[in-house]
Amino acid sequence: MAAISCNYSVKSVVDFTSISSSFSDQTIQRDLRFPVKFTSSDRRISCQSSPSAAPVSSLVNGKAKAGLKDFIHISDFDKDTIMKILERAAEVKALLKSGDRSFLPFKGKTMAMIFAKPSMRTRVSFETGFFLLGGHAIYLGPDDIQMGKREETRDVARVLSGYNDIIMARLFAHQDILDLARYATVPVVNGLTDYNHPVQIMADALTIIEHVGQLEGTKVVYVGDGNNIVHSWLLLASVIPFHFVCACPKGFEPDEKTVEKAQSTGVSKIEITNDPKEAVRGADVVYSDVWASMGQKGEAEYRRQVFEGFQVNEDLMKLAGPKAYFMHCLPAERGVEVTDGVIEAPNSIVFPQAENRMHAQNAIMLHVFGL
Repeated sequence: MAAISCNYSVKSVVDFTSISSSFSDQTIQRDLRFPVKFTSSDRRISCQSSPSAAPVSSLVNGKAKAGLKDFIHISDFDKDTIMKILERAAEVKALLKSGDRSFLPFKGKTMAMIFAKPSMRTRVSFETGFFLLGGHAIYLGPDDIQMGKREETRDVARVLSGYNDIIMARLFAHQDILDLARYATVPVVNGLTDYNHPVQIMADALTIIEHVGQLEGTKVVYVGDGNNIVHSWLLLASVIPFHFVCACPKGFEPDEKTVEKAQSTGVSKIEITNDPKEAVRGADVVYSDVWASMGQKGEAEYRRQVFEGFQVNEDLMKLAGPKAYFMHCLPAERGVEVTDGVIEAPNSIVFPQAENRMHAQNAIMLHVFGL
């Protein structure tokens, strides 16, 4: 068992704005206020620096001057900002749950949603959330733009900025979201790339605070492939102190550079291990994801063999303890990475987690608009 760890202490935020991800075809084959109190206190993904991934604040497109922000990596923000976004998410969620539809901060605004990768949760949560707060969202599917193929990303960014107030994009290559943010003159929100999935992890953090009572000091154990979900957990762990463990098969660990950068902040205890049984002991949350993501379905059968022993089942949850919650970002392959019994158990919070995508994203958009 290989382990990487570091101690708690709040230091600086890691700047991942300059990270870009290069993916070959082979690489891809792989609820007002909270009812609880917020406390403050090859299968390798390669990430490297890129000149085109300059911080938005250094650009001359007028975005920084106008005070507009992007949401590309969680680690682009400090702890106080992340916690304020989560508090806002809880407040707006409670307002919507009460049936009050008078809060319309996005009235008169439009959002362009770019989908190179299809997704039910991402589309419905963003579109519904933006509508409920008064705005209008426009869906642009894979055949509508073909960004980087039919039209250069920098051109798409500037054209859509002329029509819309915000851009959300769910893409393959991480460099595409960096380029969008660089050239767009409106806020850009990362709806997912092959490198990270920040809006998902913000929803997850909101869900953990609602059910556990806090995020700080909790033990979150991810079991499965060291993918973009893991990278976003690592980026969150570089900002907010908690215990994060990734249990994955050998050869399927998360990006080493991202692990090192998160570890170097000294904010959280971070472990990478190949032993899921030992990893889950004392966990507050056990988290899973599909073993073969979009673009990796060709090797699904191979991965089932390699990931044998990493299924989150009733026996593994017993090791975690009776207080451990189960989470999954969905969609789930029941009977593969998680059993039906676990996902339907009383301590499964998968569906509140899915709903919180909308509330967390609404708060993120309010933040980037400065509302």
